[in-house]
Amino acid sequence: QVQLVESGGGSVQPGGSLRLSCAASGYPFPRLLLAWFRQVPGKQREGVAGIYTELSRTNIADSVKGRFTISQDNAKNTVYLQMDNLQPGDTAMYYCAAVGRGIVFTGSYYQRVWNRSDKYEYWGQGTQVTVSS
Repeated sequence: QVQLVESGGGSVQPGGSLRLSCAASGYPFPRLLLAWFRQVPGKQREGVAGIYTELSRTNIADSVKGRFTISQDNAKNTVYLQMDNLQPGDTAMYYCAAVGRGIVFTGSYYQRVWNRSDKYEYWGQGTQVTVSS
């Protein structure tokens, strides 16, 4: 059973930065595919960034490209989401999600589906990010 523990949310002014952390346990980290999603009430969950840990290959949503970066620390079994130049439209609950790579998720397949929430089996509890002046 994979456990995901998120941290790092909070309130910032527009233009500010935050770094979210997601610590994973219960599964070999290099065989996990991890992603960050965000959700606001009344809207669908949106994939923000994903990482294929074995290859350190990353995917970033167009809506945050150039402002958000996803990275990993294999020694800490942790994935980070660095968020810079935050805007009010980034306000949401942010969730870490994971799925075991297995034999299904090749690199090319993951490139196509990384932002689909139905592909992930495990979810963290969420951390709130609020951007306002």
